[in-house]
Amino acid sequence: MAVAAMGFVLNPDLDAGALAAKFARDGRVQVKDFLARESAEALHLLLRERSDWVQVLNVADKVYELSRETRAQMSEAARADLDNAIYAQARQGFQYRYESIRVPDAAAARAVSSDSLAAFAEWMSGGEARDLLRKVVGAADIAFADAQGTAYSPGDFLTGHDDAVAGKNRHAAYVFGLTPVWRTEWGGLLLIHEPELGGFVPAFNTLNLFRVPQMHSVSEVTRAAAFRRYSITGWLRSGER
Repeated sequence: MAVAAMGFVLNPDLDAGALAAKFARDGRVQVKDFLARESAEALHLLLRERSDWVQVLNVADKVYELSRETRAQMSEAARADLDNAIYAQARQGFQYRYESIRVPDAAAARAVSSDSLAAFAEWMSGGEARDLLRKVVGAADIAFADAQGTAYSPGDFLTGHDDAVAGKNRHAAYVFGLTPVWRTEWGGLLLIHEPELGGFVPAFNTLNLFRVPQMHSVSEVTRAAAFRRYSITGWLRSGER
């Protein structure tokens, strides 16, 4: 059954008060079993079966998006040159590479979309899901969640940054993990750098929330990884879309 057709079911056993207390104390919290298992399994299957993934990467402050068709047409030498350039910049500055499926922010665009990722983002932006997130984060003015599907393959990573962008009104970042099987040594950890280093191993049906601004990164996925690291990520924001 398609996710958009079945809808999303929040785990009724979540303790919002305890989660809010931990977030207030630490600036981050992990919400295990965020959705009813059937909803999470449907989302994971959706991400695995999608073929419209686009690789996103940056060169300095410019963002590039490469379709799978484009990458397939690149020569081995061109791919090697691109890899070398990405790793060279990662040694000195902000750098990332992973695959993404974008979701529109506007409610009207989501309403006419048949994309289940858009349906999930809109579900996060209202009703019981938004009520829970407002309470946990301690921000009653959270208006909506933006979103993107993300997939990290071997060699993908995201270096340190704090998500502080003027005018975006971001209260918290979230990473909803949809990776059923993972070993810590495969990398792909969400690392929070401050006030002291801590992190979250990729997991299934697990929502990681952390306050913005806060320095964080995603460690490189190693060649030993047997699977891709799947998640839906975004920010909880106030103001107009």
